[in-house]
Amino acid sequence: MRLPASLVICACIAAAGPATAADEGERSWTASATAYAYFVPEAPDFVMLIVPVQIGRVHVEARYDYEALHSGSGFVGLDAEWGRQVKLHVSPMIGAVVGDLDGWVPALRWTLHWWKLDVFSESEVVFDLADPGDSFFYNWSELGISPLGWLRGGIALQRNRVFQTPLDIQRGLFVSATFRRVTVSLYEFNLFWTTPTWVAGLSVTY
Repeated sequence: MRLPASLVICACIAAAGPATAADEGERSWTASATAYAYFVPEAPDFVMLIVPVQIGRVHVEARYDYEALHSGSGFVGLDAEWGRQVKLHVSPMIGAVVGDLDGWVPALRWTLHWWKLDVFSESEVVFDLADPGDSFFYNWSELGISPLGWLRGGIALQRNRVFQTPLDIQRGLFVSATFRRVTVSLYEFNLFWTTPTWVAGLSVTY
């Protein structure tokens, strides 16, 4: 999928519009929609979609092109949080993926916040039902700093199977900016190691 199509998808997500302050006071749930446009060297571009919904402590999430291209996945889990100055947020989840890849997926997402620093990590093991020997471990981790309330940047690492490069672990830098309920982000992976992969993201929170 080439860039114009990815921009159309991002624009559709943004056009849905945020909830009003009155809505927030009347409901106990939140939702967001995120599109990541991947620009991979010597491979087709594609768009990854993630739609999480939080209902109290229950976390529900749908994804597309995440564990594998042309595959969709769904998850359900519970959230827990501890601490004040140092905050730890943990979300264990269980899910399944169907499409070009069929399998079940236990996952864990956690975030640690202190001052203007944060560590985010999401890990999962995809158990391939068609070929158990093809099961794999996925991880996306970030070390971020937020010098301003709306600006965040840092280091990102990822290990996945949705695209291939000469490196098993992708490593690079990212920057993101939040304007009200919209967050735009840009990731660069593998510069100085091999031809870089670029990822552009757009997220809207409701």
